Amino acid sequence: MKKEDIIQNPQDYDLSIETVGMGTLRSPMSGVRFVSDEQRVCLTTDMQTLEQLSSNHLPVPSLEAAGPRETIYHDPSWTRAAIVTCGGLCPGLNNVIKSLVQVLWFDYGVRNIFGIPYGYRGLNPDYGYSPVVLTPEVVDAIQEDGGTILGSSRGNQDTKIMVDTLMRLNINMLFCIGGDGTLRGAKDIAAEIKRRRQPISVIGIPKTIDNDLNLVDRTFGFETAVLSATDVITSAHTEANGAFNGLGLVKLMGRDSGFIAAYAALATTVVNFCLVPEVPFQLEGEGGLLQALENRYDIGKKHAVLVVAEGAGQYFFENQPERRDASGNLLKNDIGEFLHEKIKAHFAKVGKEINIKYFDPSYMVRSIPAKGTDAIFCYQLAENAVHAAMAGKTNMVVGSMNGTFTHVPIEFAVSERRKIDPSGVLWHAVLGATRQQDYFSGKYKGKK
Repeated sequence: MKKEDIIQNPQDYDLSIETVGMGTLRSPMSGVRFVSDEQRVCLTTDMQTLEQLSSNHLPVPSLEAAGPRETIYHDPSWTRAAIVTCGGLCPGLNNVIKSLVQVLWFDYGVRNIFGIPYGYRGLNPDYGYSPVVLTPEVVDAIQEDGGTILGSSRGNQDTKIMVDTLMRLNINMLFCIGGDGTLRGAKDIAAEIKRRRQPISVIGIPKTIDNDLNLVDRTFGFETAVLSATDVITSAHTEANGAFNGLGLVKLMGRDSGFIAAYAALATTVVNFCLVPEVPFQLEGEGGLLQALENRYDIGKKHAVLVVAEGAGQYFFENQPERRDASGNLLKNDIGEFLHEKIKAHFAKVGKEINIKYFDPSYMVRSIPAKGTDAIFCYQLAENAVHAAMAGKTNMVVGSMNGTFTHVPIEFAVSERRKIDPSGVLWHAVLGATRQQDYFSGKYKGKK
């Protein structure tokens, strides 16, 4: 159920948001513009598509708009909120935690806010963790540090046990900060809560550094990751220029979607080859990467910069045993080291000099604090997550679509990974900036 599928057949998809009950309490907020549940954000801004839908008497595909509601479901005086961070680290986790606490405390007057240690593990009493009391004083300066003050973990926990814990703690809203695995866990928790007919709101906040959630244009941490990656690419470029036939080889995050690699390549404009999971490439022979590198050096270029996303070229490891992490995610084989060895061996075989400088900054990129507009985005996501929870929304994730914050059913957010369109404007821009197709095609072969 990709975005394009929904736009083409909107009548087949229900994008409505679940609630734990109807809001009957007046919001304590003042001086704000309230949003009604009838306000929607269209999935497409293409007028031709909208006209076709209208002429065929089809509904306009849209998401519920985020924002404060005039009436809320949960009574702030009795609310007990819990926050959990799961999965790998990502810039902005502490920003989101702090922002959740601030909005709950100052905008709604919620005084019982708890941090759950080490992801979903913290909701399983077998691990012996105790909730952390969170106040504005506790979170005052945490945005200055990377990582998460609550700790994180991967792996599934028994849903029934986690809901038992929430009920035992009298939690009536749970904020789950994480990627697709975390959100699937949140969806299961919401389903179990619904089965027990408990009024507990479960709200997801999208944390995936790869920026690949469905129906979500942007996730926090991505912008900071691109910024950090550009520094590494700049260093790789400098190193490559410092040696004859130098090659700066940089592996960046991107398990199934190459957005970080693509955006970083565009941001620096010094990348000559960008390899992503969405665009297959061959290694050997005419039209292969090895020959393309030779073609660049053969026309008199003394250096090259190659950026590869971690999920690219996984078909080169077909005979390797499958490995998965604790959350069930398929672990990728190391394409960076693979290319390092293959390129070195190839140039030795053909008797040509090459000096490879290999960079793998994955943990550096994901463990730094959020920067600039990314930090602002963290606050806005958290703010809208609190508004949704207080209104009694559940089983949803706060998203951003066409520059507007939205409510996305978790089922849709995790149904597909958002990927680069090889025929789209982003990849066309990457090809234009790198000119890599000229080297792959041999356009300059034999020329100096």
